Formats: sequence, C-alpha cells, structure tokens
Amino acid sequence: MDYSQFLFMREELSLLAVILIIFIADLFMSKEPRDGKPAQGSSIGIVACILLGIHTLANLVPFCEDMKIEQTAFGGMYVHTAMMTIVKSVLNVGTLVVFLMANGWLQRAENRVKQGEFYIITLFTVLGMYFMISSGHFLMFFIGLELASVPLAALIAFDKWRYESAEAGAKFILLALFSSALLLYGVSLIYGITGTLYFGQIGAILTGLSDNLLLAVLGLTLFIAGMGFKISLVPFHLWTADTYEGAPTVVTGYLSVVSKGSAAFVLMTVLMKAFADTTLSSQWNIGLFWLIVASITIANIFAIQQKNLKRFMAFSAISQAGYLVLAVMGGTAQGMTALVYYLLVYMVADLGVFAILNVVEQKSGKICMDDYNGLYETNPKLAFLMTLCLFSLAGIPPFAGMFSKFFVFMAAFNAGYQWLVLIALVNTVISLYYYLLIVKAMYINKSDSPVPAFKSDAYTKIALVICIAGVVLAGIIGVAYNYIDTFAYGME
Repeated sequence: MDYSQFLFMREELSLLAVILIIFIADLFMSKEPRDGKPAQGSSIGIVACILLGIHTLANLVPFCEDMKIEQTAFGGMYVHTAMMTIVKSVLNVGTLVVFLMANGWLQRAENRVKQGEFYIITLFTVLGMYFMISSGHFLMFFIGLELASVPLAALIAFDKWRYESAEAGAKFILLALFSSALLLYGVSLIYGITGTLYFGQIGAILTGLSDNLLLAVLGLTLFIAGMGFKISLVPFHLWTADTYEGAPTVVTGYLSVVSKGSAAFVLMTVLMKAFADTTLSSQWNIGLFWLIVASITIANIFAIQQKNLKRFMAFSAISQAGYLVLAVMGGTAQGMTALVYYLLVYMVADLGVFAILNVVEQKSGKICMDDYNGLYETNPKLAFLMTLCLFSLAGIPPFAGMFSKFFVFMAAFNAGYQWLVLIALVNTVISLYYYLLIVKAMYINKSDSPVPAFKSDAYTKIALVICIAGVVLAGIIGVAYNYIDTFAYGME
C-alpha cells in the first residue's frame, strides 16, 4: 500500500488534527470558576475558532500545482478536485460562524462543562461531510453520510434537560435511520445490477444496459429519497419544522445551511458521475423536477402561516433547498458553479438571520414573530442587519441573493427546463411576501413590550460582520461576473 495517497486527503487530515488538538486542550482547561475567576473552559471556544480559521486558510492554498487537477486515492474511492476544496472551505466558514454564534449560549451554567463536546461533535459532522464530498465510491459515501448524521442527533439533543430538544433529537435519529435504510437499499439494487460501487463505472455500465432498467430506476428512486431527507425536500421534509424548533438555535442554523449544502453538492456529484449520460438521465431529471416544484411551492405556503421564527426559517430552508437542487437539473458544469455560489450566498445570509435570532433569544427569551414588533426602535442596528439578510434570502436586487438565484435560473434554463424556471420565479415573489412580514414587524408594527435594548457580545458581532461582509462581497462578485460574462458574449 502506498501511504503517500493519504497526502491527497490533506483537508481531512488537517481537520482531524484540529479535532485532536481541541480534545486535548479541553482535557486540561478548567470548566468551573475558581477563586472568583471566570472558568478557563470558555477559552476553548477561542481555540476552536482560531484552529478552524487556520485550517480553512491553509487548505485554500494548494501545496503544489498537481493539487489543482483531479487526484484519486485508494483505487478511486477518494477523489480530490479544486471545486471540492472550495466547497469544503465554504462549509468551514459556515461552521466558524456557528462557533462564534454559540459562544454566549455555551457560557450558560448548564452548558459550560460541555463546550468542548459541542465543538468536537460539530467538527466530526464536518469531517463526515468531507468524506461525502470527496467520495468516488458508494461505500466511502455512506461512511461519510453516517459520520455526518449520527453526531447531528447529539447536537440537536444538546439541551438534554429541555424536553423539546430531547424530542427533536429522537425524531431526527429515528427518521435519519429510516432514510439511510432506504438509501442503502437503493444502492444495493444499483450494485446488484452493475456489480460495482464506483460512480464512474456505474455510469459506463448503465449506458450499455438494455434490461433490468426497472430495478435500476427503483434503486435510483430510493437513493434520491434518502438524499431528499438530508436536504429536506418535500415530501421528505416532515421532520424539519419540529426538529428546527426543538433544537438549540445555533444548531438549527447549522442544520439549515452546512448540513443541507453539503448534501446538495454530493447529490449533484453522484448524479453527474453515475447517472448523467445513462438511460436513467431523463428519469431522475423528471423526478427532481416534481420534487423541486413541490418543495418551493408547499414550503412557501406553510411559511406564511408560521409565527414561531424557527419554524418559519425551517420552511424557508425547505424552499431554499428546492432552489439548491434546481441547479442540479441537467447535471451541467454551469449548474455546479451556480450551486456552489448559491450555497455561499445562502449560507452567509441565513446564518446572519440565525445569529440575530440567537442573540435576541439569549437576551430576552423571545422567538416568535410578534416578539419582533418594534425591534427597530430598541435595537436599530440588529433590525437593519436582519433586513439585509432577509432581502438577500428573498433575492431582492442588488443583494447577493438576487445574483445567486439568477445564476441558478440560467443554469436550469440553459439545460432546457424553462417551465421549471418560470414556476421558481413565481415562487420567488411569494417568498418575498413572507420575508417582508418580518421586516414589517420590526419597522412598522408597534408593541407595548418590545425586545429591550441590549448590546451583543463580541463573538456575535464578529459573526454578523462575517455574514454581512459575505452578503456584500458575494453581491459584488455576482455583479462583476455578470458584467464580464455579458461583455464577453457581446464580443463574440
């Protein structure tokens, strides 16, 4: 065995080193105050954020020119490309923002002794997503899927003395097991037909296959159903609202972006490598067509009726998942680029909203939409930042969300799905309405007992700066890319 192949896994090895350092540091840091001094355990958050930041920056710079091209290891089970490094870096940034958001919540008495556990468990889920993203084989994919899913249940039930959190964790793990069983059964059918679990070999075999297509279609259907649960696509979404409401707010933000984004990228990768140029191509495109229509339409209708903002953001996340999968249609390179850009923009905007929801909940205990009536009068800066993030999520120009939706729509349109793009455009208008309900509550509605004025902690301020800077910079990149692309098209 050539152990030099492990060098291709530099992101995974680097993240594993970060986990081990945090684990060792947590062992030697005091969790309880001594002699009237604050607990040193709070420093573990600073250590986790610094290490994750170093890890992200180090892996954005290739060690050599060979790392810029596709590399495989372990017989093709592990694949490394520059695009995968970018996606992993996006997930790192999202996780870093979640760590910053979580600091105030972890300083509470009941959570102080569990700070190290939170960071380690979260990073293990990221490690599982890394394996999913770089998998070239269904066995590697499934190992990564389970490594990412099982610790998520622990995060959701992290407030174990709170009934809602424990209930949400139980619901998630049971449904996750059921969806994994469906997915694994679908993979077993595909293996039975093709005799291989390598994505590339499956595509080559299915291209020349003329019989047993019914089993192949069934296997692909079960695989997409299992992934639909991870991404929260309708009708596999029923767990989402209850889990998001019961989980701690910082974990809800992590679920809505980081977990969902990695699953969407992996779905596109598998479909492009294993099923894009086969006789099943039309089947999975038709299936995704109706899943997207159902997700963005039903989620928008239910979001309008929500009063609890965590449930509201749950249905918003289901709708946004439909737009993410819209980029998958056709399995084109343009769609892949649009998906990664959409994931980046959605991540910073959505986490910006959750950062504000989290700090308001920690300071006032309020989480319903009516509780935000008159927020602009008491906390104008938070209201303004919330508005920017909501406008980006809604796709209002000139915010980054408008360009992310535009690129996704163009990718689907060029792939031949004009009617699907039209339906998505109509639903974008509907989503604008329910996002503006929060803006209306903050700026127009009056309240006799508004959220009191308060100052956010330094960690939350840094998280919000990262999110707002991401929204602004991603918007500038979108404008520049659109201008250059239009200019180049005119010169042809």
